[in-house]
Formats: sequence, structure tokens, C-alpha cells
Amino acid sequence: MGSALGLGSSHPADNPPPLSRAVVSPPRQATSLDEDRSRALWSGLPPRVLLIEDDEGDALLVEELVADSGVDVRLGRAGSLAEALPRLKGEAPQCVLLDLHLPDAHGLDALNKVLANAAEAAVVVLTGLSEEQAGLAAVTAGAQDYLVKGRLEPDVFMRAIRYAIQRKHTELAAASLQASRLRAEENSRLERGLLPTPLLLDDTVAVCARYQPGRAQALLGGDFYDVVQTPDGATHAVVGDVSGHGPDEAALGVCLRVAWRAFVMAGARGQDLLELLEKILVAERSGPEIFATLIAVTRPPGSPHISVQRAGHPGFLVRSAAGVRLEEVPGGPALGIVPDWDTRWPVVEVPVENAGAVMLFTDGLIEGRIGSGSDRLDEDGLLDIARRHNDLPADAFVDTLIHTAQTLAADSGGLADDVAVLHLEWNTSL
Repeated sequence: MGSALGLGSSHPADNPPPLSRAVVSPPRQATSLDEDRSRALWSGLPPRVLLIEDDEGDALLVEELVADSGVDVRLGRAGSLAEALPRLKGEAPQCVLLDLHLPDAHGLDALNKVLANAAEAAVVVLTGLSEEQAGLAAVTAGAQDYLVKGRLEPDVFMRAIRYAIQRKHTELAAASLQASRLRAEENSRLERGLLPTPLLLDDTVAVCARYQPGRAQALLGGDFYDVVQTPDGATHAVVGDVSGHGPDEAALGVCLRVAWRAFVMAGARGQDLLELLEKILVAERSGPEIFATLIAVTRPPGSPHISVQRAGHPGFLVRSAAGVRLEEVPGGPALGIVPDWDTRWPVVEVPVENAGAVMLFTDGLIEGRIGSGSDRLDEDGLLDIARRHNDLPADAFVDTLIHTAQTLAADSGGLADDVAVLHLEWNTSL
């Protein structure tokens, strides 16, 4: 930006480190079951064990084993599967001792029903002396262990229960880790969709883009941007913001960005382009309350103007060697607000110097609070910051604006919404 606008070098103090594009899912939040299990395992609290056994003699044997072990166990009993199912959900035992011959369920059918209703519990199957193969089959089907009635000593019995709970805990932790890895891969795929590689055919325009997810999000939000040069030499750019912050909104943002690029390359322009994008949004959104704002600009080669369309989106900055100004051109409503109406999004011509630049952004950059009060930065505050740093080159200029907005909002927890910024700078050969 410095050479093109004829501006001086940047000041080190005004140049924070470039913002990272990496997206990291927050750690998995512990559930109450996780916390209870951890306390029981590591804090010495008695584990909750549910015995599902209809035979009074076998039930008495288990109770005596627990008593003789000297280990404090909260032991409950159910005489049938029907009696056990509500207790599995209500009491959330950490271990289930399951007899495979119940009056209302037998063999692996009984095991499968217990596993389906107590996915967090370790299951230890109780078998007869001649049913060891049934115990092995149960372990293959998902039980943590099996014990043969009549061959049990108190210490062996309690050690089997503790080991079963520990193995289940390890199994759940491994599953959680795998889920976290899958979420990270999903984030990466969404990031590649939201953060595209500009499709440029020559060096007449330089692009600087930044994307930063909001602080409280588990995934990327719905902000998106893109830049395309068509064979006629025109530069087309878009910045948009899908309402909401979940994976559905992130996926919709990717969908709209890809659709915008495809429509532009196919020749759609002006009103037709936004009507097509609105049709895509309505078809793909998760609910009728979802909408999207955007601003799209086009600059033909050699033109002293850019064509701008605005759909419920904030204005944009225009930079030149003489200074920075905020442009808020007339526009139409956000996409998806009134999809059945004959909505119009006017195309407005805005003058831009041959060696000038524009910066498009989403509202996450300007909606942060200033200090601990209720005042927000808004467009005028951003313009004031931009004017103070207009001598910086593009990368430093963009990073400084984002960094300053974050600093001003630090007392209220930082910028809560996604931030997408797209800076386009044309060189003097136009």
C-alpha cells in the first residue's frame, strides 16, 4: 500500500503480529457424568454399581463379596431388565453387573439393551460355570469384562469392577479425543471454504484478507469473502455475513461464497446476481430466520469507479494518498429477509483513484464495545482509526485496525462476533 499510495513506511509500534487464520475447537466440556466418574475414580468416593440379577442366591453372593472386600461401594439391585432401565438413566451407575439370564431378556439381547441405555457405564457380565464362551462373546459385543459365578474371591471381584470402570473411562476419553480430531478436520474443511485463494489473472490488484472467528464459537461462523478476476480484466469482490455462529451457518457461508464465485464467472451481474444468491440462501438455510448481509464490488479495468451493491451490510472504506473516507451507498435488505418480494439492490458507482484502495468488512469489526461502557466502535470510530493509520501498507493497516478494535473492546471481553476484512489495492498501471 505504501508505494502505490505514495505513503511513508510503517511504525513498528503500530504493527501488531499478523492475525492467525487457524481455528481451534474449544476443549470438550465435561458433562456431569464425566465429573462424577472422575471424582469416584480419583477422589476415593464410592463407585455406583447396579446389579441386574433375578436369582436371590446369586444376588446375595454378590452382596457378600462386596461386604467381604472391605471396599465402600454404593450397590443397587434390579431383578429384571424392565426394572433396571429407568434406574440406568436416573442413577447413572458407573458399573453394571449383568446376569445374562433375566426373566425378560437373555444373552446378548440383554447386554445390547443395557449398553443402549447406559453408554457411559462399564458393563461386567456374570456367567455360570459352563458359560465362559458366552462371557467372551459379551466382551466382544461391548462389555468390559465377564466374571464366572462360583469362582470369585472378594479382592478379585472388586479389582475387576475397578478395572472395568477404568477401561470404560479410557474408552470414553479415546472416543472424545477422536471426536475432537474430527471436529478439527471439519473446522479445517470449513476454513478452506470460507478463506479462499483469490482467483487473480494479473497483478493489477493486490489482495489482503483476514478472518477471525468470534471468541465464543465452537466452529467458524458464517462470515465469508472472495475475489475473482474475470477474463475481461474486471475485479469482483464480495464480503458477507450469515446470521448465527454454528456449523449450519458456517456451511451456508461456504455455500454462498462458492455460489457467488460460480455466478460471477458465469456472467451474472447486478440485480440478477443477488437474486440468485438469495435463492441459494433460501434453499440451503436451516430455518426461515436465517439471513445474510453482503457487499459486492466490481471494477472494470481502467475505470475510475467501482460498482457497489449492498444488501443490509455496513459501508466500506476508500483509501487514497489524500486520506480515508467511509462510503455508505444506498442498498437493499439483507438476503432472505423478504425473499418473496420484488426486492431491489441498486448498483451504485463510487469513485476510486487508479492507485487507490478499498476495504470491505463485516460488522464484527465495528460492533465491539469501547471500554466497559455500552458505546460501540461503529463505522465512525473505525474511520477515525483508519485515518490515523492511513500511512501504513495494506497488511499493517488491516492488522492495526483489527488489533485496535480488539484492544478497545478488551474490557468487555474482546470482539464477540466474527471479523472478515478484505482490502483491495489497485496499482498505477490502470
